[in-house]
Amino acid sequence: TPGNLAQIRECTQRLMHWVKQNNVPLFIAGHVTKDGSIAGPGALEHIVDVVLYLEGEPFGSYRVLRGVKNRFGSTNEVGIFEMGQGGLVEVENPSQVFLSQHNDAAIGSIVVPTLEGSRPLLVEIQALTTPASFGPPRRIANGIDFNRLLLISAVLTKRARLKLSNQDIIVNVTGGLKVSEPAVDLGIASAIASSFYDSKPLPGLVVLGELGLNGELRAVPQVERRVTEAIRLGFKSCLLPKTPSQLAVDHAAIQLIEAGSVAKGEFRP
Repeated sequence: TPGNLAQIRECTQRLMHWVKQNNVPLFIAGHVTKDGSIAGPGALEHIVDVVLYLEGEPFGSYRVLRGVKNRFGSTNEVGIFEMGQGGLVEVENPSQVFLSQHNDAAIGSIVVPTLEGSRPLLVEIQALTTPASFGPPRRIANGIDFNRLLLISAVLTKRARLKLSNQDIIVNVTGGLKVSEPAVDLGIASAIASSFYDSKPLPGLVVLGELGLNGELRAVPQVERRVTEAIRLGFKSCLLPKTPSQLAVDHAAIQLIEAGSVAKGEFRP
């Protein structure tokens, strides 16, 4: 039958043989399923040299090109593009673009230095807590993993004594980006606390760190690169977990505020 596994494998191998003989690149476009995997047989992924995903929100103008397989190099690289009238254009300074409308005085808004591949990227995380009016409290996550939001909410309720059991919690990553690394845990918790207490964060603050189930704050990899990016964009202070050694950053340019646990309220911005 047309499109069966044997036919797909044979056609792909013939195409691969031809492009290698003629030294030309070949792109095979496919589509993904609802769970984010490539539709069709998985054998196609094993035959080709590179597998790339072009991701983005339906109504957003930014697209992230992410590699999940590269036979001749690293997959720890991403490209960020903006869809304009002339097509996709590279975004050379994505942190500045995504923070162009950030307001230091906004309640429930926290800037987090995350990593997209090997590139440090500053994103704004916004949180809103409101008393649940009808039925059980809701949890809404845009740009972060929903289960991660449930975990952070449970830890804040149990360890930090925030009464979130009767609160609707909405968390959003601005710019239509999706962040999945645990380094944004503390930023999400700080944004929720800022909205819950209706308090403004410190001006020029970035927040990073992983949150454990006991409320402890854990260090994250490549802290120096994240903090250096924050310094480059003019941020003056950084809330982060305690580190065993001194960071190799310009301490005169930024104030490092170390915290050990959410139980003592040290995570509040």
